[in-house]
Amino acid sequence: MKKQQTVLILGATGGIGGEVARQLRDADWTVRAMKRNASTDVEQKDGITWLKGDALRQADVEKAAEKCSVIVHAVNPPGYKNWPGLVLPMLENTLAAAKKAGATIVLPGTVYNYGPDAFPVLYEDSPQQPQTQKGAIRVKMEQRLFNYSKKRSRVIIVRAGDFFGPRAGNNWFSQGLIKPGRPVTSISNPGSRGIGHQWSYLPDVARAMVQLLKNRHKLESFATFHLGSHWDADGTQMIEAIRSVVTRHSGKAPKTASFPWWLLRLLAPFNETLRELMEMRYLWKVPVRMDNSRIIAVLGKEPVTPLIEAVEETLKGLKCLP
Repeated sequence: MKKQQTVLILGATGGIGGEVARQLRDADWTVRAMKRNASTDVEQKDGITWLKGDALRQADVEKAAEKCSVIVHAVNPPGYKNWPGLVLPMLENTLAAAKKAGATIVLPGTVYNYGPDAFPVLYEDSPQQPQTQKGAIRVKMEQRLFNYSKKRSRVIIVRAGDFFGPRAGNNWFSQGLIKPGRPVTSISNPGSRGIGHQWSYLPDVARAMVQLLKNRHKLESFATFHLGSHWDADGTQMIEAIRSVVTRHSGKAPKTASFPWWLLRLLAPFNETLRELMEMRYLWKVPVRMDNSRIIAVLGKEPVTPLIEAVEETLKGLKCLP
């Protein structure tokens, strides 16, 4: 029985991985997490077993995944760096470990693997013809996971919009709209008025994954789901939510400014992270909405925290409120 409730989280020090780890722990799962720079081989902390290991070492992943029924592959290169060289090798190690343990693989997905031919509304079976390097890598990841699912194995992919949350890592909310650790006096808007944008609150994404795992034996061997989360229909609702929360806490409304894309373009040749951000600019130029009919059909409803509440918790977590 214990084997059916043991999970390995790869990327638990990041935003989505950490959130899934905590929520599975609270749902009475035995949670293991791997940490590359851990001071000891095994550490118990906050109800999670931390194991020293590197997602780029197959032996480390296989050892950590022993007797696990689920592996959550939420690990990404830090700072968007060296995607071509690191992303697929890390996934191959997860696939090898999952095959050995007979584990279900859960992948937090994105919209990167879709191209303009699939816009403006994305369905789980929309054609995947991306026009970016990161998108092409995402397509390869999902194809390898699909091949794994054909070997009497199970894969769950949950695709979401741009992440935000109190413990989120690299994301547009904390890197583009505001500055973490500082009072919000100005909000940058990467998009244009009238262009819709899809946002996903990390605790809601994790909650959806936990609920899907609870129902995993009822799902197809390769099950993909889109989250509707928070659809900013005209590109201004997120900005207004931040302004409303900040004004209520500080008594002063922050200003709004256009995101300095011109500066990113100048600096991108000298910074890999900025180059990766520039590659994703197309998602701010056109409305891209995700249809969530499939997850509603399975769960009855999608877990969604009200936008104002989600923004307030995010700003508190990022230490931006007095």
